[in-house]
Amino acid sequence: MSNAEATTSSDRTGTGRADVAPAYNPEAARLRALLEPSVQANRLYLEDVTIIPGSHRVVHVVVDLPQEETGGVNLDVIADISRVLSDVLDNDPDDDGRPYDLEVSSPGVGRPLTEERHWHRARGRMVKVNVVQGDNVTGRVKAVDDSGVTLVPEIAVKKGMKPKQGDPVTLPFDRIRNGKVEIEFSHLNEAGLEPEHNGPSEEA
Repeated sequence: MSNAEATTSSDRTGTGRADVAPAYNPEAARLRALLEPSVQANRLYLEDVTIIPGSHRVVHVVVDLPQEETGGVNLDVIADISRVLSDVLDNDPDDDGRPYDLEVSSPGVGRPLTEERHWHRARGRMVKVNVVQGDNVTGRVKAVDDSGVTLVPEIAVKKGMKPKQGDPVTLPFDRIRNGKVEIEFSHLNEAGLEPEHNGPSEEA
């Protein structure tokens, strides 16, 4: 009934999805409610479910680690949860019988930081923050709490010199327009991630 594809990044264009709110899709909401218990049972967070219509519908599921964990969702975990969710969809009592393709991915490092849990997941990462009524800040996320984010700013220096760190700065959430992780290949390697990688496809 389905093909399941595992991939490590859902932000394929690099532009993110935060700028335009998607239209409400009742079928996507129904599938989210159907799939969420299985995602949580595998110690993951269900970030998003979208449906791309066509002769073969594409059910695109984005999963992430819980906010208290660091690092990324590796390909083995993506492959395992793909098989679990494919079984759930194949046994959906309210399914209308149309064929579908299942894609399961992680958000990837290019995801815009627009929610508190996104900032928790970015702890230890270098980020660029767009600030409301103030200078934008580039720095490493040191701590996150209910009120905001504490960064250690990186001060620009002459080319070829090692960047300097400034004093920690705390930005309340109401002063943060959005943020984005600055890609550092050493951190990608530590997390078991690659800048752009499509995982294996498998029959489900």
